[in-house]
Amino acid sequence: MRSLTFLSISILLLACTHSNNQPDVAGIEVKFSMSRFEQDFFNIDTNNLNTGLARVNKEYPDFFPFYVQQILRVPDAGPASFPVIRSVLSGYHAINDSIQQKYKNLDWLREELTTGFKYTKHYYPGYKIPNIITFIGSFDAPGVVLTPHYLGIGLHQFAGKNFSVYKDPQLVEVYPDYISRRFDKEYITPNCMKAVVDDIYPDSSAGRPLIEQMIIKGKQWYLLDHFLPGTEDSLKTGFTAKQLEWVKRNEGNIWGFITTNADIFTIDPAIIQDYMGEGPFTRGMPEGASPGNIGQWVGWKIVEKYSDKNPKMTLQQILDTPAMKIFQETKYRPK
Repeated sequence: MRSLTFLSISILLLACTHSNNQPDVAGIEVKFSMSRFEQDFFNIDTNNLNTGLARVNKEYPDFFPFYVQQILRVPDAGPASFPVIRSVLSGYHAINDSIQQKYKNLDWLREELTTGFKYTKHYYPGYKIPNIITFIGSFDAPGVVLTPHYLGIGLHQFAGKNFSVYKDPQLVEVYPDYISRRFDKEYITPNCMKAVVDDIYPDSSAGRPLIEQMIIKGKQWYLLDHFLPGTEDSLKTGFTAKQLEWVKRNEGNIWGFITTNADIFTIDPAIIQDYMGEGPFTRGMPEGASPGNIGQWVGWKIVEKYSDKNPKMTLQQILDTPAMKIFQETKYRPK
């Protein structure tokens, strides 16, 4: 996690606004660079690896060691890493070519991130906007990483939902279809902003009762909604349009099912996983209609209701309100 230095300064606490009452951010200026690390990396001549790596290391001194150690999982960027790097350069060459065809130009991404960062600066004026760097790693490497110097975007996880490599049986075991269908262009900005959300409001739900985990994680989507107010909820949640329609239509039934079939104060990881874990659907609910991770969506609705009942509270104040206080005062009973 990056050092949250902005928390140590006085922050202007601005009133909460919902997506249908978006704040005017046109006058907010944000600056960040965008670098295509993968283009320089895959231009390295494997017959002259030492020189090529020295050049890339010089150009990306803050990112290259991180890439080697954290993305390629090689202990250091010295000669011991050369066999792995040579293997990546040759083995992923065709994959890089395909991804470069899909992402020849990223002006659209700069525009989307600029908008998201403007909203970020509106609510958190002291937040340091990260520079952007794209890379390609092994397919088990993360799609978005936030380092002290960069917000890194692993394009290997956004090659397109129908990208043939994602259909490889070994990869399907790691990334089933309900996950890999999100590996596309429109999910890049929401995933980047989720990383910013987690930087500002880290997930502190581990080990807490189910209802608290729902609300804490719901706060993260509530914050994300403020940073991306014009973005479709399906892209923020990862639900399909059909699943999103179903949860909205069945909010009362969902809450009734959870409270009937589970103790909302349980700390049993297996039960919590049923409602907070990723999956093609929620166990006990209709397959194909219900999404996984339905608990976070319910928590988001609870936080929204609390916000509606307390319109004078700032976004920061709502995030700082204990989860149990939100639950108790909201008296959440959807129909």
